[in-house]
Parts: sequence; structure tokens; C-alpha cells
Amino acid sequence: MNTEMIAVMLGVSLVLGLFGLLAFIWGLKNGQFDDANKMMQGVLFDSVEDLNLAAKAEKKHNNKHKDKEQK
Repeated sequence: MNTEMIAVMLGVSLVLGLFGLLAFIWGLKNGQFDDANKMMQGVLFDSVEDLNLAAKAEKKHNNKHKDKEQK
């Protein structure tokens, strides 16, 4: 590979990196990442049956790990 090609690839990668950084900063300033309540709202809108199924699945998963540790 010649040095001109490396210089072009370095320049393109720096421009793309700068573009990504500017897009991230723009997103921060415009509130794109201000979704602190998303997970809590998901829990609030789950039905009781879904929560019971999740609790049973978690208990089953924990029991499997306890059984493996005891062996």
C-alpha cells in the first residue's frame, strides 16, 4: 500500500469520526437520549400475568443455577 492511499483512508476516517461526534453532540443537545423513564413505564404498563410469568421464569432460572452450584 502506498502512502497516498493511507493518507486518504486516514482523512476519510477522521471526517467520518468527526461527523459521528457532531451527530452525537447534536443528539445530546436536542434531548434524544433523555428517556430515563422508559424502563419504568414499561413495568407500569405490563399486565399482572406478564409480571407473574417473568417472576416464575426468574425463579426457575435461579433454581437451576443453585442446583448446578450444589453439584
